Amino acid sequence: MRSFDVVILGGGAGAKMIWGSVPGGSVAVIESGLVGGHCPFFACVPSKAMLQTAATWRLAAHGQFTDLFTGGVSARQAYDQAVRRRDRLVHDRDDSAGAAALAETGATLVRGHGRIARPGVVTVDGEEIGYRDLVLNTGSTPTVPDDIPGLDDIAAWTSEHAMSTAEYPDSLVIVGGGPVGCEMAYLFAAFGCTVTLVQRASRLIPREEPEASQQMADTLEGLGVQVALSTTASEVQTQEGRTRVLLDTEYSVAADTLLFATGRTPATTDIGLDTLGVVPDERGFLPTDEHCRVTGTDNVWAIGDAAGPAPFTHTAHYQGRVVAANLAGRPVRTDYRALPRTVYTDPTFASVGHTEASARQAGTEPVIATAAVSDTVRATIDGTTQGWLKLIADPHTGTLLGATATGGRAEEWISELSQALRSEIPITDTTDVIHPFPTFSEELEGALWKLAPRF
Repeated sequence: MRSFDVVILGGGAGAKMIWGSVPGGSVAVIESGLVGGHCPFFACVPSKAMLQTAATWRLAAHGQFTDLFTGGVSARQAYDQAVRRRDRLVHDRDDSAGAAALAETGATLVRGHGRIARPGVVTVDGEEIGYRDLVLNTGSTPTVPDDIPGLDDIAAWTSEHAMSTAEYPDSLVIVGGGPVGCEMAYLFAAFGCTVTLVQRASRLIPREEPEASQQMADTLEGLGVQVALSTTASEVQTQEGRTRVLLDTEYSVAADTLLFATGRTPATTDIGLDTLGVVPDERGFLPTDEHCRVTGTDNVWAIGDAAGPAPFTHTAHYQGRVVAANLAGRPVRTDYRALPRTVYTDPTFASVGHTEASARQAGTEPVIATAAVSDTVRATIDGTTQGWLKLIADPHTGTLLGATATGGRAEEWISELSQALRSEIPITDTTDVIHPFPTFSEELEGALWKLAPRF
């Protein structure tokens, strides 16, 4: 029986933070799909590539610089070009480069379905492999409701299907108004598809600030998206080759394609957890301590979507680094207070930490300051006025509790606020940061200088 110091069950995003970081130890990565997981091939990379092309197409076809662009490319032609670019970027879903990078670190790739056989041993398609430490990195799968009549009779999409097909839907119904649903709605509407977005909650991206939800709705409706809030799909019918979605508001909408963006489910079934006495929580997540060690075990760890608390690639990367440090003898602990959240529409949405409402729910009456993208010279240069920044501060400590920003490439500079929040840097100190001119990050100075005199 082959044995390794560390066996990683799943070759998704967080695994690469570990497989080359075990000093003097042997590592095996067991993967039944593609090395790298769904992010580089079916989710983050292809979707952001398509969104970038969509935003560029919108700028070329409808923006203030339209007179600089010629060629008469239609929305459908732009979509086809976006698909080709997407597939080039993901190497046509070929993971040979990732497998080679893994091998260069000295780790061993074992292809097949891994399952825990007993403490210290996993099996891969019948072969037993021993381990000293086991890292569970099994990822997640798209969640599709199983209680909608008629759904079994159609071929509904998930975002993974949407990001791996070349098919162009003239019309599309998207169920789910979280980050993925909003990105899919923006993407397809930008390329000329007729899109209806159905959201159970009373607003889009409901965990974010209400102002962000409203701007998201305005952005999508500006592209022609029909946004149906406080609405659910109650039944699906097939009529003359099209899908008709019946809504609980007694209305219905017909489209070529139905796409579900209703979250993801941790892939923690059928991996032999019972042999270790490990029971996932009610949502399917693996219970872990602050070191990412699975509760009730000494040598089993969990990272990525299977562990929570947020299904982001950067979460998995962070957890992978934490586990790698612990395996190397450094007892690093997780701290999720400064975990950034982003939605890659145009304008982009980025946030970290508390919203105003969640700060109050936590028992703090926060101090608030805002600034606008249009306050920066960069906005004038780029010809954009969309976007704003909202800072949430603790009146007792004089430190940041949270931030939300839209537009102005907020996803690129939100980490400055993440660092300030995580390190509990006094707001009076953050005002000493000098931002290059002209950049959107100067927007930070306006909001921070409004906060500073209050402390």
